[in-house]
Amino acid sequence: MVQDLLQSQPGLLNFGIFFLLAVVLLFVILGFVTYAILAERKVMGFMQMRYGPNQVGGPWGLLQTVADVLKLLLKEDTIPKLADRPLFILAPVIAFAPSFIVIATIPFTDKLQFADIGVGLLYYIAVSGLTTIGVVMAGWSSNNKYALLGGMRAAAQMISYEIPLVMSVLGVILLTGSMNLNEIVAAQENVWYILLQPIGFLVFFIASVAELNRIPFDLPEAENELIAGYFVEYSGFRWAFFMLAEYVYMFAMASLTTVLFLGGWLPIFSFLDFIPGAVWFALKFSFVVFILLWFRSTFPRIKADQLMEFGWKVLLPVALANIFLTAIIKELLRLF
Repeated sequence: MVQDLLQSQPGLLNFGIFFLLAVVLLFVILGFVTYAILAERKVMGFMQMRYGPNQVGGPWGLLQTVADVLKLLLKEDTIPKLADRPLFILAPVIAFAPSFIVIATIPFTDKLQFADIGVGLLYYIAVSGLTTIGVVMAGWSSNNKYALLGGMRAAAQMISYEIPLVMSVLGVILLTGSMNLNEIVAAQENVWYILLQPIGFLVFFIASVAELNRIPFDLPEAENELIAGYFVEYSGFRWAFFMLAEYVYMFAMASLTTVLFLGGWLPIFSFLDFIPGAVWFALKFSFVVFILLWFRSTFPRIKADQLMEFGWKVLLPVALANIFLTAIIKELLRLF
């Protein structure tokens, strides 16, 4: 485990190893973001019976998103004259930083994890909510009414869906008796929690899509009415930071879903345990990412009132019912 490696080294070398590993992880995530965008284009093209990128960007369009990144980096960086300049500059960083920080506690295998803390799940939920501050800050500092509306929608959406998201994982915590992500994976050695907590999984997955601001819950962006919403005044690499945050959160949320409900790095059947845990994790992770891309290709954007009603009148009661049902069943099993 990364943490064991760091504990065995002296201070300065410890910091150097940690920094190097963090840089490696950052490049891995940037590679994922680059080709997740390409995969999204390909999946959407396939499901909508059209071609994705295939004429430019090298074979199969593999360099298309690389060209897009270079284009963004070379674009002119503009700041509105009446914007709050310090906050306008700081907002993309605040939006992106938590998306990378939360990955520290996710166990990719039993050996690969940056920080094994007792409340890893609580840490993830707490830190991920900070991104909304950056989004609201971007909307307010732009001095643009469309941007402000997008920021307010993001805040309302976060409040509406963060509650059922947290409640949906309480069933997992009840079954495991811990918020440590390694212990949650270990508890699924015999049966995955997606089978024991199907309702919790559905609520968690839907709420996580809303937290990612992806279709059908992309109301903070809503190009047809808010012309890109909270980042409408951003350009170049600052705009790229917001896009980067969205796809890094996709990486983090797919990883967390794999850990909480799909058994993490554990094999599907015990006789397949000769296959490395990293391979199992990658397969399950890729499946979750594909479902997220499938959602975008399938569902239309819902209206703002439907967004609120679904969060408060459907997901929240269902998540509460799942908690009570899980507690009752667990108590009955303990008694009998």
